[in-house]
Amino acid sequence: MQVGLIGCGNMARALARGWGRPVLCADPVAERAQALADELGGEALADNAEVARRADLVVLCHKPAQVEAVAQELAPHARAVASILAVVSLATLRRLYPERPVYRFIPSLPVEVRQGAVVQSADAAQGELDAQVGELFAQLGTLVVLDDALLDVAMGLMSCAPAYVALVAEAQVDAGVRRGIPPAQGAELVVQTLAGTAELLRRRGYDTLAVRREVSSPGGVTARGLDALERGGVRAAFSDALDAVLDSARPAPRGGPGGQSGGSSAMRPAGSTASPGSQAATESGG
Repeated sequence: MQVGLIGCGNMARALARGWGRPVLCADPVAERAQALADELGGEALADNAEVARRADLVVLCHKPAQVEAVAQELAPHARAVASILAVVSLATLRRLYPERPVYRFIPSLPVEVRQGAVVQSADAAQGELDAQVGELFAQLGTLVVLDDALLDVAMGLMSCAPAYVALVAEAQVDAGVRRGIPPAQGAELVVQTLAGTAELLRRRGYDTLAVRREVSSPGGVTARGLDALERGGVRAAFSDALDAVLDSARPAPRGGPGGQSGGSSAMRPAGSTASPGSQAATESGG
């Protein structure tokens, strides 16, 4: 299957590196598309329509705000379309790309190393291509299927999460540095602990409480550390972060401002103001 990428920002590059195959691609910044083609093989093309003409599957990696304009270029030519755009529903994609297979996914940045979380919108069968497209994205990590109404919640939960995990790691390293651990060694210890704990949680059936109890003893040092984190509001902070992401993705009230200040432009609904040439998708994770 020949894949064509519309947009070559961070998430598009992560997908392409995870697939490890030559791609067709186009981007408003021609140098960015050329760099991706040079890295992985394939070809950087002059315009979106040419990608659609030559690809078996077009993957939308542009800004959500550009979805209507890009569809005008692609729809006459695209055989099948997969979107990784935040806040662009499956119903909208069907309207813009009628009478062909349409798929919606939200990936996370670790797809680059085939360790990503990828969520797909549940949909009725569309034909023989379904299995091939599902397998294509399943190669990138763990594929979970959810109702389309939950995809933006899932995006806030996992597509933004690599930044949160990096922040947590940074905070732990900084705490160690404050107590005398050299930064390089602290980073090794913290990152390996995060990776090992993720694998342990898988093997424990995702039972977070069981893992916490294995590490903690009543009145012990870990219990005291957990209490400090709880008193510091760690749960509320993650809940607030998800709310902030979803609030920034919500359309403005009728008659209100068109954009959400303080949020990533990639999180804004289609039709809101966006700077030309900037990339999105779940660079929506940003």
